Formats: sequence, C-alpha cells, structure tokens
Amino acid sequence: MYDTGRGVKQDYAEAIRWYQKAAEQGQATAQFNLGVLYANGSGVKQNYAEAIRCFRRAAEQGNARAQFNLGFGYANGNGVTQNDGEAIRWYRKAADQGDVKAQLMLGVMYDLGKGVKQDYAEALRWLRKAGEQGDVMAERLLGSYYSKGNHGVLQDYAEAIRWYRKAAEQGDPDAQHTLGALYANGQEVAQDDVEAHMWLNLAAAHASTGGDQEKSAKWRDLLAKRMTAQQIAEAQRRARDWKPKRHTDNGNMQMK
Repeated sequence: MYDTGRGVKQDYAEAIRWYQKAAEQGQATAQFNLGVLYANGSGVKQNYAEAIRCFRRAAEQGNARAQFNLGFGYANGNGVTQNDGEAIRWYRKAADQGDVKAQLMLGVMYDLGKGVKQDYAEALRWLRKAGEQGDVMAERLLGSYYSKGNHGVLQDYAEAIRWYRKAAEQGDPDAQHTLGALYANGQEVAQDDVEAHMWLNLAAAHASTGGDQEKSAKWRDLLAKRMTAQQIAEAQRRARDWKPKRHTDNGNMQMK
C-alpha cells in the first residue's frame, strides 16, 4: 500500500521497511517487490546487485515475475555478469508458468540463437503463446514472420493480417501503419481506402518518434488524394471513435 499509495500517502521508504520485514520471513512477493524498488531506485539508492539478490530469493521460491526479472538481469548484465544461458534458464521457468514477457523473450532468444541453439520452430511456439496472451510485440513479430514468409513459416498474408490487427487494435503504431498499408494496397485483403486512412492516421498519432509520425502521415496524405471528401470524413470519424481493445500487463517491472 505504501508502495502504490493506495489508501495511504505513497511512501517508498515506509514500503521498503515493511517489505524488508516480510522478505526476511521468506515471503516471495515481498522479496520481489523489494527487488523492484532497488532496481528502479524508488525510495532507496538504485542498486542492481541488491535487486538481483532479492529477485533470486523470490525466483527460487517459484515467483514467476521474479524469475523473469532475474532472467532479464542476466540477459542485460544488470547487477550480475551477463549470461545468456542463465537468462534462458530463468526465462523458461517463468514462461512455463505462463509469464507472457518471459514467453516473448524466450521466443526472441530462440529466434536469434542467443544462449541457445537457434530454433525457429521453438521461437514460433513461444511467440505464439505470448501472442495468444495479448503481448503486442509478439503479435507484431508474428505478423512480420507470416508476411515475409521467413523464420521457419510459410508466407501467409491472412495469418499476417490477423496478428497485425491484434497488435494494431491494442495501439501499436508499427502494426497500425503496416495494416494501413496493406489495406491501401489491397495486399491479400480487400482494398479499403477508408480503413487504410484510419489506421495510418492512428499510426501517425501514436508514433513514438518524429520520423515514424512523418512516415505514417505522408502515407495517409498521399492516400487522401484519391479519396472523396466523404471517405476522408468517415476515416477521420473512425479514428476519433477508435479505442484500444485491451492491454495485457502481468505486472513485470523490467530493470532499466
């Protein structure tokens, strides 16, 4: 409660005091939460080594979020010597418990062959598990794989569009741009300038960089030249009314 400020004034120092008491009694959730505070430097001087110690204690008790963060620490060398093999080991423990971010990272590492022999089939299996839980990055990667027909899958535009749409509907600007381009070109989907304009407009609005925003806006404006005023008005109305369908977040707090 002191950590989040629910019911009381937020006070990280007080949160740490109580988490430490619970952690000393072996409570895995408190150990994990204490690790997050050390990792983020909330109420205490940032200390990755201490964060790793806390995560390890919780991870060894089976806490999936701690297992993910311990894997993340090994993957990035935060508070511990970088070791892809150890990252894989802890990601797998968390992924086997259904942790979506661990499933995503395990899929990426199998795809790249980091810490494990490259295995596209295994990468696809884990990415699909993450995608089916609504992880946006996994959805976008699956869309890309099926669109290009690489990474061990046959080209399948229908499947690519299905995954791009899932990511786009959650607000991912890259997926929104790609989906808009597919509708604009009528690539394995019925050409629909109104739908294309809407997605490109949303991509420009949600872009995290000026370059991406400019790219999507340019595509949208070029498309508008072949559209009627009524079509543009309808596309703009759809964009205004659009709301993300859902957002999946299992509570992992990555060390940065």
